[in-house]
Amino acid sequence: MKAMILAAGRGERMRPLTDTTPKPLLPLQGRPMIEHHLVRLARAGFREVLINTAWLGEQFPQALGDGSRFGLAIHYQHETEALETGGGIHRALDWLGAEPFLVVNGDVYSELAFEALPRLAEGDLAHLWLVANPPHNPGGDFALERGRVHSQGPTRLTFSGIGLYRPTLFAGCSPGRFPLAPLLRQAMARGRVAGSRLNGPWCDVGTEQRLIKLEQRLNANMG
Repeated sequence: MKAMILAAGRGERMRPLTDTTPKPLLPLQGRPMIEHHLVRLARAGFREVLINTAWLGEQFPQALGDGSRFGLAIHYQHETEALETGGGIHRALDWLGAEPFLVVNGDVYSELAFEALPRLAEGDLAHLWLVANPPHNPGGDFALERGRVHSQGPTRLTFSGIGLYRPTLFAGCSPGRFPLAPLLRQAMARGRVAGSRLNGPWCDVGTEQRLIKLEQRLNANMG
């Protein structure tokens, strides 16, 4: 299975830190945030990863190289203008191939066991991991009921930014900039999206304050 890490965002809420450094390259425990994903992916047996970039994209190969020091082959997809999640994945489909693939947001921290990913059931277009609603997203994104994800429901959870997808989720899409959420909601309406609750450590590192708190929590757990 191949993996893609989304790293093309501008990181507006992290400014001024992101004026000179892309958000996934900001340090967390002494190394770029994105390296935490790369190490876990390599440990789980992944061998090829694509990273899409836009803002200050030249810094990624400078910082990460070809991936050999992680035991990976890293490929880069530079977008002159960030294509959003849907557009970025769509542009990478030729590289990702015909089989299901993993996509991880480059600006989240997670300890999800990538070596124990489920297989997509026949007919399912996606499998999403959902987390308890953080303070910055109290209303949640989707509902999870008996292993199925719905756009509405009595108990809504927050999308973790981690998902498995079939290329056919993007059937009929045109190249360019577009979000992923509408495609997922269409698939949910047809009952074709599975999901799991992610109960372990997770953080959407969207602001400098969240980054500081995450660093403090991880350091405390090491003590």
